[in-house]
Amino acid sequence: CKFSVVTSKVSTGSYKRQVYEVPSGKQLVDQAVIDRITWATWTSVLGDEVIGIWSRHAEKADVNCACVSHSGINLVTGDDFGMVKLFDFPCPEKFVRTCFCMVTTTSTVDIRLLSCFSRRHMMEIFSSLNL
Repeated sequence: CKFSVVTSKVSTGSYKRQVYEVPSGKQLVDQAVIDRITWATWTSVLGDEVIGIWSRHAEKADVNCACVSHSGINLVTGDDFGMVKLFDFPCPEKFVRTCFCMVTTTSTVDIRLLSCFSRRHMMEIFSSLNL
């Protein structure tokens, strides 16, 4: 896999997604250029592709982390309420229903998906956990 431009995406405290060229540090502002980027990983809770992860009553700081599967079809999120939710990716429609939800005992601040698991495997693993 070869990338013509190496980029980094950051989310700011004002809940804006910013994209930078690496290693120059030059901010990319042309939306057409940004839209053509194929991301190697996705861990941002911001962007048109993940609008659906926010529930009707969620505040911006409630969803702490997200991770898209290596296949690019699943998204898992973690939030302040200890909820781990599985979504289809992308989920650009508002208030999307989760495919699966699990409650942990504390706030979830970081989460990653393993590339070797299908959605069925992830749901079986989530179901078998006693947290």
